[in-house]
Amino acid sequence: MLLVDTNVLSELMRPRPAPVLVRWAAAQARFALSVVTIEEVEFGLALRRSARLEAVFEALLTEHCTVFDVTVGVARRSAALRATLRTGGRTRTQADMLIAGTAAEHGLAVATRNVRDFDGCGVRVVNPFVA
Repeated sequence: MLLVDTNVLSELMRPRPAPVLVRWAAAQARFALSVVTIEEVEFGLALRRSARLEAVFEALLTEHCTVFDVTVGVARRSAALRATLRTGGRTRTQADMLIAGTAAEHGLAVATRNVRDFDGCGVRVVNPFVA
């Protein structure tokens, strides 16, 4: 199971997602999500309501996803990782580091289009947009 970044989930919710991503997603039994991704998607939906997108998101969540909370362990890993990267001159967002911390805590790889956001995080990264 892979921890799916928000950009992957968002693309899957499009009316016509990238065919390479659809093929990749079909080969996955389930996806893992961080609650951070749920917040990011819900934020977008709150800004621009769409019954279709809300239904697609709910179906993905209930039928295809295992959701991981931000636990004390995840928060500590994320904080340490973000601090280490910042002292090395590489600033990262809190959201991305919470996703990386979740992946590290659960021994998962991150599936994302934004591979550079996770460089140096100590987690394996997969770009499902590349054939």
